[in-house]
Amino acid sequence: QVQLVESGGGLVQPGGSLRLSCAASGGNFRTSIMGYYRQVPGKERELVATMSSGGTKNYLNSLNGRFTISRDNAKNTIYLQMNALKPEDTAVYYCKVGPYLTPSPADYWGQGTQVTVSS
Repeated sequence: QVQLVESGGGLVQPGGSLRLSCAASGGNFRTSIMGYYRQVPGKERELVATMSSGGTKNYLNSLNGRFTISRDNAKNTIYLQMNALKPEDTAVYYCKVGPYLTPSPADYWGQGTQVTVSS
């Protein structure tokens, strides 16, 4: 059974940094795309960053280089380093593992971790 365990969320002041991590287990993720989406109440879930096992990365355009995704294939774990955080980054961040870049019924999702950027 596939499990995704997320960690690293919390409360941070504007301009601060957080690092999220997501560890996957119970499956073969060699060809999976792993990444993070985020959601705020009343809005659709949006892609933040994804990374293939081969190293191809995709980011939300509006991040302007503030976030960096990385991946340890040996540990089936991804990391999202978030710098220069802004209040508008406040959301629940969800880890996703799946065969495609865009969400599909074949995806697995983590439980979500709250990120709050506030002074």
